[in-house]
Amino acid sequence: METIRMTVGQAIVRFLDNQYIEFDGKVEKFVGGVIGIFGHGVVVGLGEALAAPGHNLPFIQAKNEQGAGHVAIGYAKQNNRRKIMAVTSSIGPGALNMVTAAGTATVNHIPVLFLPGDVFADRQPDPVLQQLEVPHDATISANDAFRPVSRYFDRITRPEQIMTALIHAMSVLTDPAQGGAVTIALPQDVQGVAYDYPVELFDQRIHHIERRPPTSAQVARIVSLIKSAEKPYVICGGGVRYSEAGRALADFCKKFDIPFGETQAGKGSVPWDHPCNLSGIGVTGSLAANRLAKEADLIIGVGTRFGDFTTCSKWLFQNPKARFVSINVAPFDANKMNAEPIIADAKLTLLAMSRALGAAGYKAGWGDKIARAREEWAREVDSLYMQEDPMGLSQIRVIGELNDVLLPKNAIVVSGSGSIPSDMQRTWRTRVPGTYHMEYGFSCMGYEIAASLGAKLAMPERECVAIVGDGAYTMLHTELLTAVQEGCKIIIVVCDNSGFQCIDNLQHSQGIAHFGNEWRKRDPETGLLAGEQVQVDFAKNAESWGALGLRARTVEEFRKAVRRALRAKGPVVIHARVSPKSMTHGYESWWRVGTAEVSDNPEVVRAAEEMKAELAKARKF
Repeated sequence: METIRMTVGQAIVRFLDNQYIEFDGKVEKFVGGVIGIFGHGVVVGLGEALAAPGHNLPFIQAKNEQGAGHVAIGYAKQNNRRKIMAVTSSIGPGALNMVTAAGTATVNHIPVLFLPGDVFADRQPDPVLQQLEVPHDATISANDAFRPVSRYFDRITRPEQIMTALIHAMSVLTDPAQGGAVTIALPQDVQGVAYDYPVELFDQRIHHIERRPPTSAQVARIVSLIKSAEKPYVICGGGVRYSEAGRALADFCKKFDIPFGETQAGKGSVPWDHPCNLSGIGVTGSLAANRLAKEADLIIGVGTRFGDFTTCSKWLFQNPKARFVSINVAPFDANKMNAEPIIADAKLTLLAMSRALGAAGYKAGWGDKIARAREEWAREVDSLYMQEDPMGLSQIRVIGELNDVLLPKNAIVVSGSGSIPSDMQRTWRTRVPGTYHMEYGFSCMGYEIAASLGAKLAMPERECVAIVGDGAYTMLHTELLTAVQEGCKIIIVVCDNSGFQCIDNLQHSQGIAHFGNEWRKRDPETGLLAGEQVQVDFAKNAESWGALGLRARTVEEFRKAVRRALRAKGPVVIHARVSPKSMTHGYESWWRVGTAEVSDNPEVVRAAEEMKAELAKARKF
C-alpha cells in the first residue's frame, strides 16, 4: 500500500480538503474553510498545516472562540447543512469558549466540526499552561466538557487514530438524522507527530445524502389518519427547509385545504402569502396559527422537534380528539408527542401523501376559516407595522420598516434571542425562501452577529442583516471586527431598549417587578439596580471596530440610516433607540415556567396558581 509521511495536523487538513457531498445529483465541496483562534495548543500543530501551501481551506481569524463557532453554524445553516466549517482553538479557555457554540449546533441539528487543542498525550510536561487537572482521573481534560453537547466525540492520542476518527466524523456530519457538533480533541504533541498514512485516505470522497422514501405502509397509515380527520393541521418545521420540501408542502396544503403554522426553523420555507400559511405557531406564534391549532383534530408535524415554544408546553392543542403524526428523518424526534412516527424524508413523504389523498378525493373541513384567520392576522400585522410611538420608535415598527419598506426581498435576516425572534416569527413576511435565519433551539444570546457573518460567507451576493437587541449585541459582537477584516458587508440593527426587556416582561408576568433586568445604575439609597438608565452609544462602538456607525430615534431617521447602510461597502451598525416594552405580546398562547409556589409576594402566589390551572389543560406527554 502506498503511503505518505505527514503529521496529524497535515493529515487532517488534506483529508478535509477532499470531502464532497452529493444531494439530488449536485456535488459540492463540503468543507468551506477553517475558522478559529490560534493559541499555543494548536498554532504549531494544526496551525502549521493550515499555514502551508497546497490546500484550498481558507483560514478565518476569529476574535472569540464562541463567535467562531457561531460563524460556522450560520454558514452551515444558510447552506442547508450541505457545507460546513471546521473550528479550532487552543486548549483550556479557548476550547471551553467553544462549548456553548457546540451546544447551539447540536440543539439545532447543524453540523459543525470542532477541533480544539488538548493537553499533552504523553504527559511529560504536565501540568502545562491552561491544563485542567482532575486528581481522581488523569484522563479528563477541559475538552471533556464537549461530550454532552457533541453528536460524536473523540480524542486522538496516537497519530493513526485520526484515520477512523475523521471517517466517523464525516458519517455524522453528513447525516440529516443526526446533525450537530462533532468534536475531535487534538493533544498538542500529537498534532505534530508524523505517521505513514495510506495515500488512499486522501482520495476525494463523495458523501451521498440519500432521501429516505416512505414505505407504502407508512403512506397508508398517514393517509388513513388524514382521511379520518375533519380539521388536520400541519406544523412546518426545520426539516422542511433542509429537505427543500417547501414547494411540496405548499402544493399539498393548498390541494387539500390544510392550514400550516411555522416553527422558527421552518419559517420561510413557503412564502408568507400562501393561502394556507398562518405564520408562526406557539408561544411566539400568530393569532391565526394558534386559534386554528386549538381546533385541529390531527396535527401533522413535518420536520419538527415539537419544542415547548411550538406546542405551548403541550398546551396548545386543546381538541380532546387531537391525534399526532410526525414525519421526520430522526426517530428520536418522530416519536415525540406520542405521535405516529413516519421515519422518512419530508419531501418524498409529502409527494406520496398528495398522490394517495388526491386519488381518494379528500378535502379538509376548515371551510373559510383559514382565509378569515389569515385576513384578520394580516390586518393585525399591518397595524403593528405602522405603530406610532410617542417616544419616537418602537421595536415592532423597526421590524416592519425593514420587512415591508426598506430591505431587498432576498435579504437574509438573522436573529436568535430576546423578544426579536418573537416579533419576527409572528409578523415577518418572507417573500423569498431561505431568507429567514433564526436560531431558537438554544436561543443563544450572541449568535446573531457572528451568524450573519457566516450567512454572508455562504451567500456573499445577498444583503445579510442581523436584527439584535442591545443585550445580545453586548454579549458577543467581536466578530464585527472579523467582518471588517474580511471585507464582508453585514448590517447590524441594534434595537436598544436599555436591558433584557424580554426577561423583564416574563419576570413581571409572574408577579416580580423589574428586578435585575433593566440596564440601570445602582441606586445609592436602596442599593438596587434601580437608578438612572445606563446609556450606551452602539454606533460609536461600531466605529471603534472600523465599521460604519449610524443612529436613529425616529422612523424617518431609521429609514435614512437603512438606506445609507444599503449603499455602504463594508459592515454597518445602526443604533436604533426603541421604546421599552414596544415588542409584540402573546396571542392566545401559554408557556410553562417554574414559578415560585411559596412567596411573601401575593402576585407571585397568584401567578403560581394560574400556572397550575393552565398546566391542568396541557398534555402530559
